[in-house]
Amino acid sequence: MFDSLFDNSLELSIVMPCLNEVRTLPVCLKKAQGFLTAQGVRGEIIVADNGSEDGSIVLAQGAGARVVSVAERGYGAALAGGIAAARGHFVIMADADDSYDFGALMPLLAALRSGAQLVVGNRFKGSIKAGAMPFLNRWLGNPVLSFIGRLFFKIPLGDFHCGLRGFDREAILSLDLKTVGMEYASEMIVRAALHGLTMTEVPVTLYPDGRDRKPHLHPWRDGWRHLRFLLLYSPRWLYLYSGLAMIVVGLMIAALLLPGPLMIAEGVGLDVHTLLVGAMSILVGVQTITFGVLARAYARRNGILPDRSRYDRLLTDLKLEHLLGLSGVLLVIGLGAAFWAAHRWSAVDFGALDYRDAMRTLIVAVTCIVASLQLGFSAFLLGVMEIRHK
Repeated sequence: MFDSLFDNSLELSIVMPCLNEVRTLPVCLKKAQGFLTAQGVRGEIIVADNGSEDGSIVLAQGAGARVVSVAERGYGAALAGGIAAARGHFVIMADADDSYDFGALMPLLAALRSGAQLVVGNRFKGSIKAGAMPFLNRWLGNPVLSFIGRLFFKIPLGDFHCGLRGFDREAILSLDLKTVGMEYASEMIVRAALHGLTMTEVPVTLYPDGRDRKPHLHPWRDGWRHLRFLLLYSPRWLYLYSGLAMIVVGLMIAALLLPGPLMIAEGVGLDVHTLLVGAMSILVGVQTITFGVLARAYARRNGILPDRSRYDRLLTDLKLEHLLGLSGVLLVIGLGAAFWAAHRWSAVDFGALDYRDAMRTLIVAVTCIVASLQLGFSAFLLGVMEIRHK
């Protein structure tokens, strides 16, 4: 089966990332080889070794697999090295810890043959054997992160972090995936969705791994890396929506308190102190949205994120002059409010004023002026980012 490892006509490459898996690698290799033989698939098995020191390399070579040594440490780095070295038209990847059955790959290969460019296993639609997944991962980490992925990117997958998946090799290589850690699994799905690859999922079974040591996965650290990646790749949710929410809250507070104090219960009222909180909410919201504009500009300039929706296009189309125009409007309003406050002060010969009335006008003035300055400087930073080089 492995006498044509370097033949470009191979249909399938089975890639296993490996770091000291001598205990479980033999059974994985046996099942994978059995699958290729039983199904008559012209394929190869690649062990992407990430620096094993327990004899895994010798064992893999002795079993007829092709070993690809990947110097850069990390789950994503190992997989990227194995995928780059693969000769098959399709690639199916899974961990070498015997947590997935390499003899049951036909549903993934069938989906790939039917035209899917990325096929992801769904353990929740399949089966999770007792002891195969930690409690927090099963009921909190995976469901929450998968929900966030579906919400942010509208990806119709229920298990973002299943390690058993198959794909069209050229399609995945075209995504130019960058991450080297566990978040590689999220990057593959997110970038595949952003670039319009055809995706589907199949039920799979997760078994307890056969290791006699702790897994390489660190739930909290790796969970954060996945969440961090999802946020960074969604400027709309990270910046635009959160910024708009803060501005709306601030404007609602302003609408309630600019006319005067608001009594909400006997002896309990809201006044200029709460109005000041609303003003701060507006300013933070304005700055957050400008961060979103800058993030989109950077992502567009570097080819990281395509324009998928009208919101993305809106952020992408904003130019220095647009932000400067809005900055100018806010500056005029702010200076007008400041002059009005000074006029009212002059009416009492610059003597004592009711601070609550004076503060209302000054809060409006300062909020508009500060927001104007934020937008103005951000506009020029956007201009710097848009400078073209030969």
